[in-house]
Amino acid sequence: MIEITIVRNADGRILSFAVEGHAGYAKRGKDIVCAGVSAISVGTVNAIETLTGIVLPATMRNGWLSSEIPLQPEREKEEKLQLLLESMVVMFGTIAESYGKFVAVKEKSV
Repeated sequence: MIEITIVRNADGRILSFAVEGHAGYAKRGKDIVCAGVSAISVGTVNAIETLTGIVLPATMRNGWLSSEIPLQPEREKEEKLQLLLESMVVMFGTIAESYGKFVAVKEKSV
């Protein structure tokens, strides 16, 4: 199962996210659930860098991606960053709705 954890502060700002595990939906190379989650997570990190110029401190290994989200001093950049991250959360939720046996999304507040 893929476990996705989104950490927010009291104001709702996303502080970090982590994606861990393998879906086990199908054999390696044919697992559409794993491919979808990977595309969303890596695509979001790449979109943030391309569209905002912010390079997230992301760690990636086999079956694991995580990032701490740096606060941006420029309000406009921070808003774009958070919008892209919220989009990622929505996409993860959509996959979890359809493939709940294979993907779980948890949100934590700190």
